[in-house]
Amino acid sequence: MDYEFQTIDHSKLGEIVYQHIAGALTKGALKPGERLKIRDLAHEMGTSVTPVRDAILRLVHEGALLLKSPRDIRVPVLHQDRYLEIRTIRLKLEGLAAERAASNASAADIARLERLIDDNERALSRNEFARATESNQIFHFELANIAAMPVLRGILQNLWLQMGPVIAAAYEGGGRTMIEHHYAVLDAIRRHDSVTAKNAIREDILGGGDVILHSNILSSDDA
Repeated sequence: MDYEFQTIDHSKLGEIVYQHIAGALTKGALKPGERLKIRDLAHEMGTSVTPVRDAILRLVHEGALLLKSPRDIRVPVLHQDRYLEIRTIRLKLEGLAAERAASNASAADIARLERLIDDNERALSRNEFARATESNQIFHFELANIAAMPVLRGILQNLWLQMGPVIAAAYEGGGRTMIEHHYAVLDAIRRHDSVTAKNAIREDILGGGDVILHSNILSSDDA
């Protein structure tokens, strides 16, 4: 496993452990099919196995992890039907976030989006796909932040627990397809054009979705 979990403060331990693992999933630091070991995670984060086990069980309940057995915990390989359902929901919700963000965005908000796109471009140019994937995730979440819709952002957080690993697995093969529509989103937000911003983020989701659907990342069997 390439991702390194940091040693954490022991106050509010269970929630912090959960956020660490959830963050790794959302950012795509963990890939579909990757196995997690509770004792290894506990050692890396400097805690006992109990809060790690509790966090794992919570993520299993949320559909973000798969508990095949107590010793076999994995990032699930998403079924194509489930992926398409989540994508349909994202098209609606992230479209709404972009629409509202275009109305709300300040100069500082726009500058922040510009920096995220620049960081993504630099990461892609250096083949730093983990960093590029993280910049992509932050860009999408930033739209909900700018929109001032915390409930919507919370829903997106849950969806991206499942989507983060899939998007990360597709990012290298997708290349600039995974970022090119971000410029159209940014331009629409600069002009406070809500309709165009909504359509642009939808095109971004569909473009990345085509990469995912034409890869071997998803499961299509009925088992």
